[in-house]
Formats: sequence, structure tokens, C-alpha cells
Amino acid sequence: MRDRLAGLIRTTRSDWIFALRTTLAGLVALLVAYALGLGQPHWAMMTVFIVAQPVAGMVLAKGFFRLAGTLAGALAALFFVPVFGGNAWLFVAILALWIGLCTWLSSLLRNPEAYGAALAGYTALIIGLPAFTEPQLLHELALTRCGEIIVGIVCAGLSSRLMLPQLASEALSLRLARSINDLAAYAAGAFSGAEITKLRALHRKLIADTQALGEMRAYARLETPGRASRAQSLRRTIGHLLSAISAARMLHAHAMPDNKTLRPVRDALKSVVDDLATDGLDDTGPFIARLDDVAARTSTLPRDMGTDDPVATASRFALAAEFTHALKGALRGLDMLRQEPRDRLRTRRQPALLIHRDRHAAWRNAVRAMVATALVAAFWLETQWSATEGTVIIVAVVSSLFAARPFPVKVAWGFFKGTLLALPFAFVVGQLLLPTFPGFFWFTLFAVPILVPATLAMANPRLTGVATAFAINFLAFLSPHQVMTYDPVEFLAGSGSILIGILLAMGVFLVVLPVDPQQTAERIVRAMREDLARLCLHERIARRSAFESLAYDRISQLMPLLQAKGKDGEILIGGSVAAVTAGLEVLRLRKLQLGGVLTQPARDAASRFLRDIARGLLVPPSGHSWDAIIARTRQEAQDIAEAGTTEALQAAAAMRVIAAAIEDHPAFFNRRA
Repeated sequence: MRDRLAGLIRTTRSDWIFALRTTLAGLVALLVAYALGLGQPHWAMMTVFIVAQPVAGMVLAKGFFRLAGTLAGALAALFFVPVFGGNAWLFVAILALWIGLCTWLSSLLRNPEAYGAALAGYTALIIGLPAFTEPQLLHELALTRCGEIIVGIVCAGLSSRLMLPQLASEALSLRLARSINDLAAYAAGAFSGAEITKLRALHRKLIADTQALGEMRAYARLETPGRASRAQSLRRTIGHLLSAISAARMLHAHAMPDNKTLRPVRDALKSVVDDLATDGLDDTGPFIARLDDVAARTSTLPRDMGTDDPVATASRFALAAEFTHALKGALRGLDMLRQEPRDRLRTRRQPALLIHRDRHAAWRNAVRAMVATALVAAFWLETQWSATEGTVIIVAVVSSLFAARPFPVKVAWGFFKGTLLALPFAFVVGQLLLPTFPGFFWFTLFAVPILVPATLAMANPRLTGVATAFAINFLAFLSPHQVMTYDPVEFLAGSGSILIGILLAMGVFLVVLPVDPQQTAERIVRAMREDLARLCLHERIARRSAFESLAYDRISQLMPLLQAKGKDGEILIGGSVAAVTAGLEVLRLRKLQLGGVLTQPARDAASRFLRDIARGLLVPPSGHSWDAIIARTRQEAQDIAEAGTTEALQAAAAMRVIAAAIEDHPAFFNRRA
């Protein structure tokens, strides 16, 4: 308990820089809003805390999409109010449909694009509801709202870029180096038979970190063109990391008894990854040279395999060569990231990196947000209770913004706790202190001791959600103006409407089309199985990077959904990783099949095998048995290998690896969603 508490309150120098920089930028934004005479100056300061991130590129990305979403919402409000404002119920229906559309789009995107899409929805509500009762204020409300957001974004962006900045373009090389170290540690453990639970934890960390590298690359592109150009090679490097993860896992899953053919390659690889796991990677040259030596050993298959199962040896040789090539590519990518890329590298075709889009969940989230907004807005229309306006807005915000989270109720509950915690602090400062001591100086004196600790907590990943809700709603409840008045009734009514709105949104998450993590996981599993079937049947061979990146993105989506499922969850995650390996071997086999390097009987056997795999993935279990396919596959692989050529051995090895993946994970490949 003491260690856990110490971890929560421990801060670093970068945390303090982030906290002081964010607080100062917020104060400047508020001062500028005062100077410009904006109607709700606290929105400028709130924006700083909303877009606040430790890395400059993340601030710029979130700020850019916040601005884009605000402008889109403002334009929507400018259109909806004059056209539909004459009919109250039609106006509410149109706003609810707009919220649903933006939530649908947000659910198909990823941060910060998803944030911008959700913001476009509820910004129209924030502007449209007040303008519905006072349409003459529509343009003023829209311009003021956009002005407040722009002031906050500019202040946050400039402070993050100029005040002791932590740049995404510089953090990329550090994160990539750590990922390569982790990859080497994973491979070292896999080659030496480390404990399976430790390897699983490392494997999951590698997948999550690789996804984070892709996001960081997007942030770096927004910082400065000169620095962002260094990140152009990262896309290819991410592909190498994913390939190395797949190859290392397969080498571990199917470790072969020692023989004279594999021993030199295995020992050389193990020596490299053992040293690489603890090296700072200041100089990658020696490691690349050692990997070149290993690659030379795996470039051709020896005539004497040293075993009576040449197919198995050939498959391990192919996996070792793949791992060597991928690890070397990752190291070279790190070198490219640390220096300006040459022109010839900029023109190379970049690999496709895809993400999983759950369209079923997107429609569910859209309907839920639309229904929630419509119901609460209808209550507002019937009662004409002014405090309900805030409830309508917060219901739309929460039901849209948190809709795509794996556990939206849990996230909304954290938001509620932060909001509730902010209430007494805002009451003391806004209702008791500032009316007695008005002015910007006194606001700074009272607010900074509250905002700095809150921002320090925002820098802690375990406290980010609650702390961010606290900081934002402290300012929302406080609503600082140059002249503050004592009005506890209005304060409690406004703050109460927000708290009630959050609880109502949580109720919507629980009652209206509630999220079932198991069903979501089943959809992802079904999508991965269908992808494998398409790889087997589609005439056009898919790009390896497209399949691999999409598959690993789906695995990263599966992990939080299945982490509480225990052994059953581990089985599904293990099967999904095996599906990646099987898919890569399908691609290898298809290239050999269509490349004209196999004999006609071997090509026919490969075609039958791929059709059988696709049928097994798509038809119900009662009409299909994997056992027969696996037995036939092993025999046909042996027949193909008798040709003795390198290509024949590679094709036979690919068939054997696919069959082994299916045999090792029957629960995944037999599963019907």
C-alpha cells in the first residue's frame, strides 16, 4: 500500500515542467481573453488544460483537431438555428442526429482525429441551445466560442513549443531505442526458454509500444517540417519491428531440438540479442555488422540439414532469416531517425499501416448518443428549466466523447469523481474568496496552488482521467470573470446540472445498447479469421505491412477487453498472435505459388491447401474438421519437399507452420462468433 501511494505522488522534473508550463499558459490565455472582452473567458483557459500534453506535437495535434471540430460545430449551428429554429422539436431532432453522426465518425477514427469529430457534434449543441432562445445572439456566440478556443490553443501551442519543450521528433528515437531493447530482451528470452508469463508480458508491451510509436510519428509531423522529416523512416521501421516480433514468437513456439545445422545460427542470434537488450544503442554499427554475418549464414539452405525432417529445419531457417532482416531494419531505421534522411529514402514506397475500425460499435455509439441527447433535450423543451441546458450539453459530451472507450462507464465514473472533487474547491475560490478579493492577481494567488497539483496529477498516467476532469471542471464551475459575484444558488444549480448530466450519461451507457466486451472481442476475432480467409482466396496478394499492422492493431484492441478473462482471455490472445504468424506464412506460400518457382503438382497442392484453410475458417464446425486437413498438409508438405529445391522446402515449411499454428490454438481457429 505504501509503495502504491508513493508511486501515485512521485513526480519528476518533466512533470513539474509540464505542470508549470500548462498553468502559466492557462493564465496567459485567461488574461488575453479578458483583454479581448470575450464573453466566457474561462473557455480559453479551459482549452489550455484540455489540450495539455507532455509532448509538444501532441498538444499541436489535439489543438489542431479541437480547432477543426469547433469550427465545424460552429458552422453547423449557424446553419441549424436559422433553418430549423422555428420548430423546437425539429431543431432538437436535427441536433441529436448531428451528435449521432459525429459520434459515429469519432468511433471510426483514433485520437486526436476522433476527438475533433466528437467535438464537432457537441459544439453545435453548446452554441445552438442558447441561440435557440435568443437567435439574435447566434453569430456573436459562434464567433466568441471560436475566439476563446483559438486563444487557448495558441497559448497552449506556443508554451509547449517554446518553454523547455519535449518534442515528439526527439522522443521518437528514445522510444524506438527502448522498443528495440525490449524486442531484444523478448527474443533473448524466447531463444533461451524463459518463463512463459514473462514473455507474454513483454510481447504485450511490445505491441502497445509499437502502436504508440505510430501515434508519436503523427505528432512529430506537426511540430516543424525540418524535424518531422526525420520521422519519415519510422513507418518502415514499425513494419520491421512487427515482423521481428512475429518471427521471434514463432521461433519460441516451435523451438527445434538441437542439430548441427541450426546451432551456429541460433547461437549467433542469441549472442546478438543478449548484448542488444542492455546496450544504449548509441552506436548501432557493430550490431548491424553482426546481423549481416548471421544473414549470410541464413541466405542459403545447406545441402545436409543434419536431421531426418528437412522441412522443419527449413522453416526455422526461414524464420531466423526473417528475424535477422527485421531486426537489422529496425536498427537502420533508428540511425535514419537520428539524422536527416537522404532524398532517395524519401521517395521509397512506404509500407501500409492500417487500423481496425469497428463499424458495428460505431453505429451503436451513434444511436446511443443520439437517443441520450434527444431525450434530455426533450425534457429541457418541456420544462423550460434553464439549468437543464447544462445537463443536455454534458450528456452529449460524455455520451459522445467516451463512447468508443472499451469500458465507457468506468471512464465516465472517473470523470464524475474528478468533477465532484472540483466542486468544493471552486465554491471556496469562486463564491467566498474572489467576490471579496476581485482581480486577476487574486485569482492567480488562489487558483495556482490548486491547478499546479492538479496538473502534476495529469502527468501521472494512473491519475490522468480524474485529474483532467478536476482541472477542467474547477475552471468551469469557477467561471472566472473580471468581476465575480456571490451567487451560491446559481453556482449550485449550474454545477448540479453538470453532475446530474454525467450520471445520466453513465445510465445511458448501462441501459441503451450496453457494451459487451465479449461481443466486441468476438467481432475482432471474426474479422481476423475473415482476413486469413481472404489472404488464401484473393487473387491479389496483400501487402505484408498492411496485413501485419492491421492484425497487431486488432490484438492491441483485444488486450484490454480480455485482460479480466483469465485463462480464456489468454487463449484468445495467444490464438490471435498465432493468426498473425499463419497469415504471414500464407503470404509467403502464395508468393512462391504464383512466382513460377514450384512444380505444377506443388502449386496444385498449395492451392488445395489454401482452399481448405479458407473453408475451415468460414464454414460451421459441423461441416469441417481441422484434423484431416492437418494430417493431409503434413503429407503434402513432405511430398513437396522431396523436390529438394530451396523454394520447395520454403513452401513445405510455410504449410507446416500454418498447420502447427492451427493445431496449437484450436479454440481460436474453431471459434464461431
